[in-house]
Amino acid sequence: MKYFDGKSDNVTINLNYQDKRYIYRGSKRIFDFVASLFGLIILSPLFLIVAIAIKMEDPKGPVFYSQVRLGKKQSPFKMYKFRSMIVDADKRLKDLLDENEVDGAMFKMKEDPRVTKVGQFIRKYSIDELPQLVNVLLGNMSLVGPRPPLPREVAEYTEYDKQRLSVKPGCTGLWQVSGRNDVGFHEMVELDLKYINTRSPLFDLYIMFKTVLVFIKPNGAY
Repeated sequence: MKYFDGKSDNVTINLNYQDKRYIYRGSKRIFDFVASLFGLIILSPLFLIVAIAIKMEDPKGPVFYSQVRLGKKQSPFKMYKFRSMIVDADKRLKDLLDENEVDGAMFKMKEDPRVTKVGQFIRKYSIDELPQLVNVLLGNMSLVGPRPPLPREVAEYTEYDKQRLSVKPGCTGLWQVSGRNDVGFHEMVELDLKYINTRSPLFDLYIMFKTVLVFIKPNGAY
């Protein structure tokens, strides 16, 4: 299945239609709550192993990392992850901005010197993202949806780009299962808008299935 052909389709989101999809959004929220709760329970042994590994590498640093992201309609919330970088990573970012390897309002660097050894492993298999199940449980995020951006990224958005903020962000989405960091910012926006316009329970299940495969066989995460 091909999602992006390198050309902008100038996708427009029908906000009125999306806001009136009460049955879909209600069932999606119920599924998100139940699935995230069971996920946190089932994955608790893995959480413990990762926490121990992070502490063994850096006993003084925290296990979890929280960062303010923007969700639906640019509503700010704290997103949780396993810490995969050195403690003062955010302060060192300004020294690395010139080495950004993707175009647009997003920073990615394959050989980021701030990433720890444990961080390299948990990033490769997307394990660092698992604490976002807490965000899903709280209702800040959904299991499937656009990646939640940073405020500094949104400051560079065009009005067209901001359409991806018209729905609740997700732990995984069409971008993550379509190449992730091998896909540029503008391609990511197109994928998100195409997802929003065509999302359905079956499409969400398809993306979640593809996400499980990405855990087994990474597709460009770093």
